[in-house]
Amino acid sequence: MSHLSREDVAHVAMLARIQLEDAELDRLAAQLDQIVDWVGQVGEVASDDVPPMSHPMPLANVTRPDEVRESLTVQQALANAPQAQDDRFAVPRILDEE
Repeated sequence: MSHLSREDVAHVAMLARIQLEDAELDRLAAQLDQIVDWVGQVGEVASDDVPPMSHPMPLANVTRPDEVRESLTVQQALANAPQAQDDRFAVPRILDEE
């Protein structure tokens, strides 16, 4: 069972460049001490027969088969474009040429 002191919290706060009031140091010392204890309890429960995991549920990628199919013609794709030039969308220049 760990016991984080007020001085421990003040030291960490100083390293993180966080200014804390006296009341905040007292409150955070108690809260952080509780958190450290809880993390320790999780470590006690972990067993060698339980594999480490990054997610509690199995993840599966939902994909569709990559099949060739009809697509839009150039004219159809550019039909609603505000501006087109040389069978391409024309957009405002955002970078200067150098």
